[in-house]
Amino acid sequence: MIKSMTGFGRFEIAEDNRKVTVEIKSVNHRYLDVSIKMPKKLNFFDASIRNLLKEYMQRGKIDLFITYEDTSENNVTIKYHPEVAAEYMKYLTQMAEEFHIDNDVRVSLISRYPEVFTWDDVEIDEEGIWKSLEKAIRGAAESFVDSRIKEGENLKNDLIDKLDNMLAAVDFIEEKSPQIIEDYRSKLMARVSEMLEDAAIDDSRIVQEVTIFADKICVDEEMVRLRSHIETMKALLIEGGSIGRKLDFIAQEMNREANTTLSKSSDLEIANKGIELKTEIEKVREQIQNIE
Repeated sequence: MIKSMTGFGRFEIAEDNRKVTVEIKSVNHRYLDVSIKMPKKLNFFDASIRNLLKEYMQRGKIDLFITYEDTSENNVTIKYHPEVAAEYMKYLTQMAEEFHIDNDVRVSLISRYPEVFTWDDVEIDEEGIWKSLEKAIRGAAESFVDSRIKEGENLKNDLIDKLDNMLAAVDFIEEKSPQIIEDYRSKLMARVSEMLEDAAIDDSRIVQEVTIFADKICVDEEMVRLRSHIETMKALLIEGGSIGRKLDFIAQEMNREANTTLSKSSDLEIANKGIELKTEIEKVREQIQNIE
C-alpha cells in the first residue's frame, strides 16, 4: 500500500485515574522529523515515545501533542515534622521567659512555620503511566496511519492516471517519428529533382542526408527509456511500501529524457507532445513529494 506523508490521528484514553489525549499530524519531509509537545513530568518517556513512533512511520515532519491529567485525589502527601515543631516551641518558650512576656503560641501559628508541614508528590507510577501513554499513542498512530493510507490510495490512483497519459504521449511520438523521416526524404527528393531537373539523382547521397537527419532527430532510445521508467513507476506504485525516494529519482530520470526529446524535436506535433510530457512529469514530481 502507498502512504501519504500528510496525515492526522487522535486518541483519548481514561483509566486508572489517568486521562491521556494524543494527537498526531504530519506534512511531507525528506526524513523523519518528530516534534513532541507534552507535560514536563512525561519527559522521561521521550526516547520510548520516539522509538514507538518509528513502528508506524518512516518519513515526514511529525508533530505529536500529548495532554495528561491525573484525576486521583492522592497526587501529594502532607508530612508533619514534630522535631521541627518542638524546636520552634523550645525557642518561643525561651523567648517568653527571657523577655517576661506571655507565651500565646497556638497550634495554628506553629503550623505556619517553615518545615513543620511539607508537601511531597506521590511517587510516580512510571509503569502505570507508560501503560496508559503507550495505549493512547498506539491508538492515535493507528488512526494516523489509516488517514495516510487513505490519502496514499488517492495519490496512487492519480499518479497512475498521469502515467497512462504519459504512455499515450510516448506511443504518439514513437508512431510519428518514422513518418517525419519519410516526409523529410520525400521533400528532399522533390527538392533535388527540381534543382537537377533531368539530371540523374545520386540515391546514395540522398540516403546519406536522410540518415544524418534521422540521427539528429531520433528519439527511439529516449522513448524506450522513458517507457521503461513509466512502467517501473507504475509497478512500484502497485507494489506499495516506502517508495517515495525511489519515485523521486525515477521522476528525475523521466524529466531528463523529456528534455532530450524536446531538444531533438523538429516537428511541431512531437514538440507539443514533449511539452505535455514535461508538464505531466512535473505534476508527478509534485505528487511524489507527498509519498512516504
